[in-house]
Amino acid sequence: MAVITASMVAELRAKTDAPMMECKKALTEAEGDMAKAEELLRVKLGTKAGKAASRVTAEGVVTSFVSGTTGAMIEVNCETDFVTKNDSFLALANAAAKLVAEHNPADIAALGALPYSQDSFGPTLEDVRKGLIGKIGENMSFRRFKRAAGGAKIANYLHGTRIGVLVEFEGDETAAKDVAMHVAAMKPVSLTSAEVPAELIEKERSVAAAKAAESGKPADIATKMVEGSVQKYLKEVSLFNQSFVKNDKQTVEQMLKAASTTVSAFTLYVVGEGIEKKVDDFAAEVAAQVAAAQSAAA
Repeated sequence: MAVITASMVAELRAKTDAPMMECKKALTEAEGDMAKAEELLRVKLGTKAGKAASRVTAEGVVTSFVSGTTGAMIEVNCETDFVTKNDSFLALANAAAKLVAEHNPADIAALGALPYSQDSFGPTLEDVRKGLIGKIGENMSFRRFKRAAGGAKIANYLHGTRIGVLVEFEGDETAAKDVAMHVAAMKPVSLTSAEVPAELIEKERSVAAAKAAESGKPADIATKMVEGSVQKYLKEVSLFNQSFVKNDKQTVEQMLKAASTTVSAFTLYVVGEGIEKKVDDFAAEVAAQVAAAQSAAA
């Protein structure tokens, strides 16, 4: 039988907002499997269990650069929120976004090899990164980037430094900017329901099937319940089907049609999304340091 620790319970609670005891029960039933426990909570508690699932788990910034029909967005991570306000760190992030747009690097390694100097460090972006790590005293890394240069117009939106959106469009710039802000707020996973990743659909179907099974309804009704839940989910996570945040009487697709505007793609970055942040046990760390000091003195 898996040992369920307090830190595991705390981690699941942070992800789901579920009550502490419910988290412990779910982890016990899932034999310590975090992903399975989260799914069990969603079945039992409904959508409440997923409300905090998108909470960021690492620090950093998202920044972008747009010039004409070329745009780029990058996420740069660091260890603490304090560093996200450091001028040198922000300069590095902004420079990286511009380098992505101008040079179209194939990957993070190629980006790091591009010429760049800052704060007496260089001659490459990677050399500056390493130099700032030593200067600031905190690790930092380029996590991911997106470059858009397919000939479409580019609209970008940054919500502070933690959420960034690039939208590729033709038509009205104001409408495209509104879409970018909508994406930041509603976080769709695709343009249309047909483009929602299969693994997300299957996960939703699994949750819906478990709920239907618990309802005790006849098999034919349970099947309809599952399909209804999946279809509802597809509409909720596909951009064109979502209710427009500025006017919930129309969908995003309807708003764009009224503005004679088409959107061909979007990219959404949320700082730390998908990264498991280490949670330090401060009391245990202090105890360990005291024990080490006593051992050394003995």
